[in-house]
This record gives sequence, C-alpha cells and structure tokens, in this order.
Amino acid sequence: MDRVYENILQTIGNTPLVRLNKVVADLPCKVYAKVETVNPGNSIKDRMALKMLEVAEKEGKIKPGGTIIEGTSGNTGMGLALAAIVKGYKCIFATTDKQSKEKVDILKAVGAQVIVCPTNVEPEDPRSYYQVSRRLAKEIPNSWYVNQYDNLANRQAHYEQTGPEIWKQTDGKITHLVVAAGTGGTIVGIGKYLKEQNPNIQVWAIDTYGSLLKKWFDTGEIDMKEVHPYISEGFGEDFVPENYDKTAIDLFEKVTDKDGAVMARRITKEEGIFVGYSAGSVVAGLRQLKDKLKKDDFVVVVFHDHGSRYVGKIYNDEWMLERGFLDVKTVRDLLGGLGRRRLVTIDEDAKVNDAIELMKKYDIEQIPVMKDGIVTGSVTQAGLFKRLIEDNNVRDYTIADVNEAALPEVEMNTSLERLTHYISKDNGAVMVKDESGQYHILTKYDVLNAFSKA
Repeated sequence: MDRVYENILQTIGNTPLVRLNKVVADLPCKVYAKVETVNPGNSIKDRMALKMLEVAEKEGKIKPGGTIIEGTSGNTGMGLALAAIVKGYKCIFATTDKQSKEKVDILKAVGAQVIVCPTNVEPEDPRSYYQVSRRLAKEIPNSWYVNQYDNLANRQAHYEQTGPEIWKQTDGKITHLVVAAGTGGTIVGIGKYLKEQNPNIQVWAIDTYGSLLKKWFDTGEIDMKEVHPYISEGFGEDFVPENYDKTAIDLFEKVTDKDGAVMARRITKEEGIFVGYSAGSVVAGLRQLKDKLKKDDFVVVVFHDHGSRYVGKIYNDEWMLERGFLDVKTVRDLLGGLGRRRLVTIDEDAKVNDAIELMKKYDIEQIPVMKDGIVTGSVTQAGLFKRLIEDNNVRDYTIADVNEAALPEVEMNTSLERLTHYISKDNGAVMVKDESGQYHILTKYDVLNAFSKA
C-alpha cells in the first residue's frame, strides 16, 4: 500500500535523482540531478524552512499564534508559509524588487504579507530587505525573525536529510556535488555530510557575477567592489552568511546571467524538467568546468526550484530579448522575442487624415494598406510628408489616391543578415506572414535592436 500522509509537511524530501542526457551529452561522465522541484513548495528551501521552524519551536523562540518574519527571495518564504499554515502561524516576508512577480504572487496566495524592498542598496541600509525584516521582528510581539543566512538550522537540514539521501541514492559512488550558493545552507550542509563519508568528494559552488562569494572563498577578502546588480535569482550574496564553512567546499565558479537563463530553458526543453534560474546556472557552471571531469566521475547537480517561478522572466521571450539573452538569428526568432503586437493597417477607402492620426497615435512611420484582407500597398510618413508639401488638400484624399508600393514580404526563416537587404533608408519595414496566415510588421528599429543585443 502506498504511504499516506497526515499533512503536507510530511511530503518534504526524498526527492528523485534523475540522469541528465542531452544538455550534458558532451561531458565525459554521468550527471544526475537532485530534482527538488517536487517538494510541496516546489523548491529545496522547504527542507530548511521546516527545520528552522522546528528548532525555533523547541528553543521557545516562537509561541502558538506567533508571526514568522523573514527576508526571502521567495522560495524560503514559500516553505515557511506552508509550515505556518499547518502549524497555525502568521507570516510577513520582505523581498526585493529583483524577484519575479510570480514569486511575490505565490507568497500572497498562501496567505503571507509581502513587503517589496529595493535591491540596489547596501545590506546595512534600513530600506534593505534584511533590515526591514529585522526591524519588524523587533516591533511585532510574539514574532520570530528566521534569518536563514545566519541560522545554522539551515545547513543542519541538509546535513541530516539531503546529504544522506544523495549518498544513498548514488550507493556512495558520487564524486562531485554542484550547487548554486546563496545562504550557504544547502552546499555546506550536503557537502559536510558527503565529505564525512568520503573526503575525496569534490563540492563545487556556483556563484554569479555581482556576488562577492567567489572572491571571498578564493582570497578571504570581503570586497564590496565585487558587488553590483545582477539578474540571476536565488543565489549569490553581497555579504558572507554564517552558514558558510570553507572546509565543506572545494571550488567556486561564476556564471553569467545570460548563460544561466539560456541553460534553464534548455534543461526544460531538452530534459523535460521545468526548472528555475539557479538550475540553469548550475549546469552552465558544470559545463565550464568540464575539463576537470573524468570518464568514471559521478556528478550530482541540485535543481533548486521550479520554472513556474520564472514564467514572466526567463521563460518569456520578450524579457529575454530585451536583455540580449536570446541569440536572434531569423525573423521567427525576432518575432518570438517581440511578443504580441497589434498590426495597424488602413483600408484603401479611408482618408489620408485617418492615416496621419494612426501614425500619431501609435508612433509608427509606415502603415500597410489593405483591401478585402489583401495587402495592396502602404503609406509612409516620408511619402505623406512629401505629398503634403506639394498639396495641403491631400489630407482629404483617399488612401487609394496616395497608395505607395507594398512593403516587401519575407519568409519566417529569413536570416537577420538577409533581412537587412530589404530594409533601407527609403523602406523602413517588411511584412511577414506566419503559419496561421496572420501578417506581422518588422521595422528597422526592431532589427537594429536585435543586432545591438545579439
């Protein structure tokens, strides 16, 4: 008989270890992912959230009906919120404006109060989410400030649970553990346990540009010059949490925002595992270190959280294109990144003044002319301006009277390089018909923007 559970918290842990295939096909060894997305809160943070709360209860730091307060990027908050629901606590979370809207909305959906704080301030700034959460814990009676960064029950959870699971699942054959490092709890907790079983196991931490953790690990220096805004979510820090223990880690590797985002999308599309930002960065980091791997190595990477947290970001083509994260090669790629845009057209029987008003309203320079659903020509700012100089009465003419040549039509698989041959000083746009028969327009600005971010 399958096991039944008394509440959702009992389903935390015992997550599967799944072999990766396509995204690591050129690596010399086997690579398996510890898929933490199947936890009830869809992330590895469920483990430490519950452990930290249980320890706080035992130590009398929170009483029945109390309030849990924490600064979180979203996933720890989700784990704490689920535990609060079952155990009867309230939750107030401070987060940053860098986090995805999905994370904030999910926290609110499970009953938490969420306060969004600015990202680009120092940790000591009273506006930072660290300081806001600390202040609230002092002001609100019967509240407990979790402080996942310095709360050693964070790493204890992974020492007691995640580490033993991985050791058992690999039959002790694991040679490398690769984890995105943020609070330090996951990598240190698992790393300490595994190294106690076999001190030769390599534990690799993945960091992001804009975080100071790698330089601190390599030199012992806390260099604030390393700190700058970054887009990657859920890992990297601008200070060193107390959960860190260098003896549990062998190496730090940095991964760019772009490489992490692109790899997350690849994992989802090529492995069928819907993952978040940090999972992409972990695999990207592993690939950067592939020269350190041998045929008989057994690598375990941690997939920390679920892709649903990032639907509006890394899984949104327009968001990716705006940041130069998509390699745009064809008209199809370019259209995918632009998202849905209304195609403004005008009928042959309309007045020239109508076209002028449309250009003003939508800030556009050319409009396709249609008749019975068929493109018959175009009107452009340059063409209308020339006619108006010659004849001020042209405003009252019909579009048919001033119709110019139709904009060139290109195929969806036309390369961007080829597309530049169709767009010129005199011709500022092209038309594209997709597989459903709908027309789209691409302007010289769309193409220039794509090239500038490619």
